[in-house]
Amino acid sequence: MTIGTPSTSPIETGPIETGPIETGPIETGTPPIPLPPIPLMALFLKFLRFGALAFGGPVAQIAMLRQALVDEEGWIEKARFNRLLAVLQVLPGPEAHELCVHMGMIARGRIGGLLAGLGFMLPGFLLMLAAGWVYVTWVAGDAELSGVLLGVQIVVLAIIFRAVVRIGEHIVENWLLGLIAVASLVVTLAGVPFWLPLAMGGLAYAVSHRPVATTLTVVGTIGLAIVLHAHGHAPPPLLTKDTAHVPVTVFALFLAGLKGGLLTFGGAYTAIPYVRADTVGRGWIGDAAFLDGIAIAGVLPAPLVIFATFVGYVTNGTAGALAITAGMFLPAFAFSLVLFEKLEALVENPAFHRILEGVAAAVVGIIAATFLQLGHATSTRISGHMVAIALFAAALSFVWRVKGPWVTPAIIAAGGAMGWALF
Repeated sequence: MTIGTPSTSPIETGPIETGPIETGPIETGTPPIPLPPIPLMALFLKFLRFGALAFGGPVAQIAMLRQALVDEEGWIEKARFNRLLAVLQVLPGPEAHELCVHMGMIARGRIGGLLAGLGFMLPGFLLMLAAGWVYVTWVAGDAELSGVLLGVQIVVLAIIFRAVVRIGEHIVENWLLGLIAVASLVVTLAGVPFWLPLAMGGLAYAVSHRPVATTLTVVGTIGLAIVLHAHGHAPPPLLTKDTAHVPVTVFALFLAGLKGGLLTFGGAYTAIPYVRADTVGRGWIGDAAFLDGIAIAGVLPAPLVIFATFVGYVTNGTAGALAITAGMFLPAFAFSLVLFEKLEALVENPAFHRILEGVAAAVVGIIAATFLQLGHATSTRISGHMVAIALFAAALSFVWRVKGPWVTPAIIAAGGAMGWALF
């Protein structure tokens, strides 16, 4: 989601876009509109239908919710919806899902919020669970499909690269934020723990109006990174093939999803590096299968973070899929169900804005580093293959120039067809 003042437009996190979401002016103090009673089952089925139609990424999903619940049914006034969306844009997690949770709360309290959120995510979750089963049972290891999967992985890299640029354009608004992003890229490639660039970025930008404090923050961060490496506390860079295999546990998958859910600043693509570090980085799944999961998520009616369900299933079956999905979506439920009123006050704090802006810039660097790592892993399978480079360039040109809800499914299908024909 977008980091900044509550009136900014959201970041479009993928190649799919139907135009920016206009949040409009934020008006405070708008009283809620009384709604006619709606049975809990009817509420659940309404949001289940929304989930089944949630194609096209966050912009299309939010537009669907706005038209149905604000314009047609009048659940809340437009000004209040704008204010709600503005608050959710500064929080981690898929904002369309968080909107569903809050709209369910408006209708039937916290139980309504829980049912609305479950209904919205259930179609995508079940479809991804089925996709994971098909992948593990029939697709993975099939030599005849290896070319198809390789073609898909190449075009998904192009989609991720475009997302990195788009997110960066919205977040990196000055030279200091750019410097934070570059520093985060470097230290991530060096293998420092993920929390270090996030803390560095948030603190450095929060005190950027004080040169001495900024200098001390940067110097202290560099010193801490050196100490961590000297004592072996930093994980090895994921660019290497020497990552030791760590036994898979359901709890570890839950934590991997929770980390991704808490750190999705800038949109769903920002969950990729954290989930990858805790799964690919531990030897539980390969980069090729990881990219396949992202590709499948791009064509399902669900937030892109549903790729975590695929990763969990491939690594540890149904239990793993349930655990990592629960971790990924828990923050999206919790922020609306428990903390929304307090967060409304918190996001009005300018100092908090600056911390989030610095963290978001660091996340841009982390995503860029992950793109390089995924690209390196894929390039080892196609070393020197000019056709693969041409396919990546063509896919990148396409997602750069063409917009619409059909772009991601079309380019993934085209990548699979080209991979089957060429590799």
